[in-house]
Amino acid sequence: MTKLNTSYKDEIFETVFENNFHCFVVVDQNGFITYMNNSYCSFLEVVKSDVLGKHVTDVIENSRMHIVAQTGKKEIADLQYIRGNHMIANRIPVLSEGKVVGAVGTVLFRDTKEWMKMNSHIKDLLLELEQYRSQLKVQHGTTYSLHDIAGSSPQMNSLKEKVKKVSPGDVSILLRGESGTGKELFAHSIHHLSERNTKPFIKVNCAAIPEHLLESELFGYKEGAFTGAKKEGKPGKFQLADGGTLFLDEIGDMPMNAQVKILRVLQEGEVEAIGAVEAQKIDVRIVAATNQPLEELIEKQQFREDLFYRINVIQLQIPALRERPEDIRVLAKFILHKVTKRTGKRIIDFEPNVLALFFQHKWPGNTRELENVIESAVHLTNTETIKLEDLPERFQPDSDLMEQKGTLKEILENAERNAVKNALKEAKGDKVKVTEMLGIGKSSLYDKIKKFGLE
Repeated sequence: MTKLNTSYKDEIFETVFENNFHCFVVVDQNGFITYMNNSYCSFLEVVKSDVLGKHVTDVIENSRMHIVAQTGKKEIADLQYIRGNHMIANRIPVLSEGKVVGAVGTVLFRDTKEWMKMNSHIKDLLLELEQYRSQLKVQHGTTYSLHDIAGSSPQMNSLKEKVKKVSPGDVSILLRGESGTGKELFAHSIHHLSERNTKPFIKVNCAAIPEHLLESELFGYKEGAFTGAKKEGKPGKFQLADGGTLFLDEIGDMPMNAQVKILRVLQEGEVEAIGAVEAQKIDVRIVAATNQPLEELIEKQQFREDLFYRINVIQLQIPALRERPEDIRVLAKFILHKVTKRTGKRIIDFEPNVLALFFQHKWPGNTRELENVIESAVHLTNTETIKLEDLPERFQPDSDLMEQKGTLKEILENAERNAVKNALKEAKGDKVKVTEMLGIGKSSLYDKIKKFGLE
């Protein structure tokens, strides 16, 4: 077989990858751009030399290339919104010796009347769908869906898959995780994906209702049930959630006497309002959430064991932000977009050393803390980019981090290397202790030690 000469190969490459109708982009396994064809650069109005080496989420809006590069799962004919238009995107993982080393993405766009007509039609359908969704939110109380939960780490992808599996049923679900991890978002998502999504979603914050009012709030009361009661009576949360989902948030803070009554409702499937002559049949699905160790509360006789088993049919553990640092960049951009949309300020990005600082912080308040920091910075900044000086005072970094130069990738790698190096030193080489300190797996730690030459 005749070998192709270099010039002919270049012509083939030019024909296939640099035509006028397809956009091509290639990323490595970490989501950093290694190639982008002229068509894509022209469409995005960027210079090719400027985008090479940047993270794909910093260049292409609503990109999922980094997710495909992480998961190895291809995405074909996906609808992607870029620069005011709906595009058809294909994303395919690139494998070498059985391992995913990156991903190739193509976007089809044609500046023709037919494409513009199709795009207009898609916009109209999506607007109509969003209108229906907004009406359902107002009517049934749900605000969030699974698409509102940003994150593509293996932990979050696995959790989202579990949510999709368990949501259609009627079993009780217990959401566990630290404060600020987004337990309520998952509760909303479970309701959205269930067969009860056209029925009410009712939330009860068990820690916020005074103990003497808890029974009337949960089970309601009839006319004249007690002094000060409304003349017409009032339905409780269980009655309001009939046919839908009842979300018992912070259930670990519920008083023991209320636990007894809730257990009876769950066992009998009926609720008796204060002052009522007979019980009322109800059909609710329970989703509970807590950041407390319920098993310890049971041992201290502060939580009923029989209620625990009733609500804990399926348990979902929501990881802390420090346990999934690879989500910080995507989550920060997602929050920034949400906050700027709400405030009306045009702020498009973070400076590289801000993201480097985000990666170093432990985030004890999890996603809620990250959102508060970004919202504060949005209000304080006078530019289109969040700078170090825009962050709250407690987040002002050490001077050596502020003086770091280089690309974002170089700054982040340097910060990661120092974090691993310092942890190894502090733990005196105890790698099990280091994994606990950094919140990463053992195999991940060994990979980083080898990568940074810290053996």
